[in-house]
Amino acid sequence: MQTTLRNTFSTVFLKSALIAGACLAASIGARAQTAAPQPVTWELQVVRDGQQIDSFSGTTNVGQARTDTHHDKVQNRVGCADQRAGDIDLQRTLTVSPTHASADDITLAIDAQETLQDDSMRVSPSGCKLPVPRQVSASHPGLVLKPGEWAQWQIVDSNPSLAYRVRASRGSSPAAQ
Repeated sequence: MQTTLRNTFSTVFLKSALIAGACLAASIGARAQTAAPQPVTWELQVVRDGQQIDSFSGTTNVGQARTDTHHDKVQNRVGCADQRAGDIDLQRTLTVSPTHASADDITLAIDAQETLQDDSMRVSPSGCKLPVPRQVSASHPGLVLKPGEWAQWQIVDSNPSLAYRVRASRGSSPAAQ
């Protein structure tokens, strides 16, 4: 009788412990799922040969990404007759994804695709002007920033030089994605 009572007590205790553990795990999981996402407000300036030519900005939650494309259609004087023609869409697409945000630092993953036009046009053997756009792709897996301070990421060194100036800070409310 004593052994049966002891086995029953052990079984009840074990089941109670398992139920309590399951409830605790569910409670922690529910809190983790309801934790508010951390928004990051960021700004990126595109600098060509020392002059700002474009900018992007947004508020994006940590773990999310935002992609924006800007277009700049230019018309060149081309050919042997130096006629206005040769439209080129200088397209710039950026994807910004905050991967970490704290009071001390913010980390952004940045992917960029650019269509650039060189400062000088190529000339054919017969002396005709030929604009030649070039594609540039760059990726930074983790640009670490001090909140509110500007940092620079050099994309192309020369002809033309191209850099991104970036700053970010923690936002106060979740970003709409």
